[in-house]
Amino acid sequence: MSLSGALLVIGGFTLFLNLLKLAWRCWCGFRVFVLSKIWKTDLRAYGQWAVVTGATSGIGKAYAEELSKRGLDVVLISRSKDKLQSVATEIESRFGRKTITIQTDFTEGKNIYPGIAEGLRGLDIGILVNNVGILYQDQLAYFLDVPNSEQRITEVVNCNMLSVTQMTQLVLPGMVRRKTGLIINISSILGHLPQPLFSLYSATKCFVTCFSRCLHSEYKSQGISVQCVAPFMVSTGMTQHAPVSCIVKGAADFASEALNTVGHSSYTSGCISHAFQNVALTILIPDWVRYSSFLLRKLEPAAKSWNRKDE
Repeated sequence: MSLSGALLVIGGFTLFLNLLKLAWRCWCGFRVFVLSKIWKTDLRAYGQWAVVTGATSGIGKAYAEELSKRGLDVVLISRSKDKLQSVATEIESRFGRKTITIQTDFTEGKNIYPGIAEGLRGLDIGILVNNVGILYQDQLAYFLDVPNSEQRITEVVNCNMLSVTQMTQLVLPGMVRRKTGLIINISSILGHLPQPLFSLYSATKCFVTCFSRCLHSEYKSQGISVQCVAPFMVSTGMTQHAPVSCIVKGAADFASEALNTVGHSSYTSGCISHAFQNVALTILIPDWVRYSSFLLRKLEPAAKSWNRKDE
């Protein structure tokens, strides 16, 4: 065979493999985001109770309401007593499900977890949603430019990382004994595509993503599913309630679509529009561009403008 013939065979084989890979990804996407609307997992099979952290607003509240709508009783954990009571009353009135509220501040560190454990004692917990999280800063900023950065670092690590591991440690043993359970960890696209000027937040979400995927591998043989949800923009307080659009998802719609993917994917963007955005950004903005000095210079004015407003 001539050299040109050999190159043609190699090229054709490579093209075939890439087309096969593309077809497989399209099928997976169709199954996860389209067929899942028909073949929904019965979430009640995991257990009577779902536990949701950061349950009084945004994605956490939306998950709590959607889980109640699908027939589960819900433990709501958050910082504000008044908001907890308001959400609990709303869920009981709208969906007729039982609720338990636990008031706590996840930024305070490890001392809060014995109290949470006591509040969860004796419950048949089938689902845990580790949603609670905070930003290191509200806008683009250099790591050292955030006011009270030493305190803020501790708060972000406690809330975004420690909460995930400690809540999992509280709930997972019971799931293992019953040989069934679902843990949903809310990450972020910034955990998949880390962004300079959001360095600490991106890093904590990278941790959530890695922890989730490793934990799923460790415990799936024991009947435990661990799903990592990595959304783009959802209209919540964290995103200054950005207007809902084809790019920005409403919290309620996002939670509904994301819960449909349970049993179909252990790692998901949550909804089809965010999945398309994930693919597009991965292709259009590779890592070397996001980490480049050129892009950083383009983003610097926004970071400096925000920093001046706080002086």
